[in-house]
Amino acid sequence: MIIHWERIAPVIVSILVIIAIAILREYSKVFASIAAVMPINVPLGMWIVSAGEDNPKEALATFSEALLVNIIPTIVFLVVAWQMTKAGYGLIPTVIIGYAIWGVGVLIIFALRGQFS
Repeated sequence: MIIHWERIAPVIVSILVIIAIAILREYSKVFASIAAVMPINVPLGMWIVSAGEDNPKEALATFSEALLVNIIPTIVFLVVAWQMTKAGYGLIPTVIIGYAIWGVGVLIIFALRGQFS
């Protein structure tokens, strides 16, 4: 049996991050928030992209550019979550509205980059 680490590693790392956040929040909400936004999937994605390419430098450059552009809806999600929680909304409506706006942001980026054609 062959273990495909590029498929398993993100799951293992995600579980470890969730555990770290649960432990850290008991000691410091600041450290828990830092752990929550760590770029865990970015290096894993870069590793997966570069491993399967003949020209990994070019693939990484293209992938990194896409990451930079595609982080914008995530930043908007965080701003929406911050404003909604400041306004007194709970977790469920904050997450639902945040993801809805994030999805609209992704669609706008896809449309602007011509990804639907």
